[in-house]
Amino acid sequence: MVELEEQRVPSPDRDGDDEIVAEGASVVHGELPQDDSGPPKVSSAVEVLHEKVTKQIIKEGHGQKPSKYSTCFLHYRAWTESTQHKFEDTWHEQQPLELILGKEKNEKTGLAIGISSMKSGERALLNVGWELGYGKEGNFSFPNVPPKADIVYEVELIGFDETKEGKARSDMTVEERIGAADRRKMNGNDLFKEDKLKEAMQQYEMAIAYMGDDFMFQLFGKYRDLALAVKNPCHLNMAACFIKLKRYEEAIAQCDLKDVAARCWPRRRTMSKRCFDVARLERNLDRRMLLVKTS
Repeated sequence: MVELEEQRVPSPDRDGDDEIVAEGASVVHGELPQDDSGPPKVSSAVEVLHEKVTKQIIKEGHGQKPSKYSTCFLHYRAWTESTQHKFEDTWHEQQPLELILGKEKNEKTGLAIGISSMKSGERALLNVGWELGYGKEGNFSFPNVPPKADIVYEVELIGFDETKEGKARSDMTVEERIGAADRRKMNGNDLFKEDKLKEAMQQYEMAIAYMGDDFMFQLFGKYRDLALAVKNPCHLNMAACFIKLKRYEEAIAQCDLKDVAARCWPRRRTMSKRCFDVARLERNLDRRMLLVKTS
């Protein structure tokens, strides 16, 4: 059983008057994609979205589809179709991509067309012609994509902010960005309490996306503390849910992340990562942040 614990999160406007926030055990998205040599094999029907873009659904999503100018958060892997060379993987980097539909870079046009057809939580395989990818010249910096390379994407739409809410992270103030992440975290806690696991995980992942490494690197003092007070619980909540689902390796991965590890995994180096029993996990997780019980 995973229990909730309350944590005081300081407000950026007040030093002494803290806000009580429930730190709910969070949940997880579906199984992580297999890291094989090439794109996954998909047997579902091929949907033609554009002359140069087709889609096959791997996992169904839920709710509405994003509209133009929605801010979308997604994970994806990308391969060149001819060589099966993988050149990008946001799952591996644990850094979701933010993409605003209608404002995407030229090389992401095909990807954006695919995303606009998806629902939150949906995972799909996209085939994109080079005309809507990296073009005639390709790209010789990072990522390295040869000329006229058709692209295969395995992509999951984590979630999105509708047009009325959407605002690029780069256009937000520090307070706005932390506030947006905190709202996502609280939404995730509420969804978890309702046992809406997939939806809750999407909220936690979107919160973490607001707290990316590029952003955290710029923060010092109380603003860094405030950001960590939002980001770390999201990772811990995800770890708690992985434990609930008996996916212990993934729980360990969440606790091994920088800034989180010191708080929830003080003896992680002495523990075998092949250990999958809850009792061993109990002895290594920081009980102040995450409490695991066996019934």
